[in-house]
Amino acid sequence: MPLDIFIPYWGEPAYMIETVESVLAQENPDWLLTVVDDAYPTLEIRDYMATIDDPRVKYVRKEQNEGITENYRTCVGLATEEVMVILGCDDVLLPNYVDVILKAHKRFPIAAVIQPGVEVIDEDSRVVTTLADTVKQKLVKPRAKGCKLVSGEAIARNLMHGDWLYWPSLAFRTEKIREVEFREGFPIIQDLALVMDMIFQGDQLLIEPTLCFRYRRHSNSASSTKLVDGSRFAGEREYFEVAAAQAEELGWYRAARSARLRTTSRAHAVWLLPKAVATRNSSAMRALARHAFGK
Repeated sequence: MPLDIFIPYWGEPAYMIETVESVLAQENPDWLLTVVDDAYPTLEIRDYMATIDDPRVKYVRKEQNEGITENYRTCVGLATEEVMVILGCDDVLLPNYVDVILKAHKRFPIAAVIQPGVEVIDEDSRVVTTLADTVKQKLVKPRAKGCKLVSGEAIARNLMHGDWLYWPSLAFRTEKIREVEFREGFPIIQDLALVMDMIFQGDQLLIEPTLCFRYRRHSNSASSTKLVDGSRFAGEREYFEVAAAQAEELGWYRAARSARLRTTSRAHAVWLLPKAVATRNSSAMRALARHAFGK
């Protein structure tokens, strides 16, 4: 059973080539790769993909740019296998990634989402340790020595306390991800929103701690840019209210409370405030203070 790997492409060609080559270098050859080019302005990736002579690899270029949310939907619609991955076009698979995911799915076929072990790299592909990732991995993520299935209000409450998932590393049962929709209006936090919708409908998430993925953090990402000016947090507040209402409908009142408290999200805004003060960015200061100390 091949692992269906999709790369919704829009970004730096050099990173994208590194991502594709990490797929080609997998120790387990049981995979399919589809690149969905969202009409990126240059044709470097089209030309690069044309040099790959491998029947497992497909390249699709859209006639016009449709945006990341629509490209995610395209990827889900094209999937043909039991398990799929929507890989970031600047992230890197370690050589054991496909093997780890396929073995995890075989052992825990009930899991709708698989979160494997992740390490973080910077713009130069160096492994780094950041404060945000330390908090995610050491303080927020549920502890487990081996594989652990989580579900229900406990994991909903945990993720509302702090999102420790790494979206492009996640593997999904295709039939399950098709039961939910990518929400409009939440371009930065839509990954968490989709996983939460799966949890709210009763799906289970598997934590597989084996390291097999490299997640890239760099200052030019959309989420990083919006963090600095505070604009990301407006979307987060709106989403957390939606999630709180969903939790209350299920009688998950502790999860609803965690969504409204949004503890680590508030703490993140507090941590960014000095940067806004140092740059004398008054609008960012107001946005960050509102998120940190408001309702």
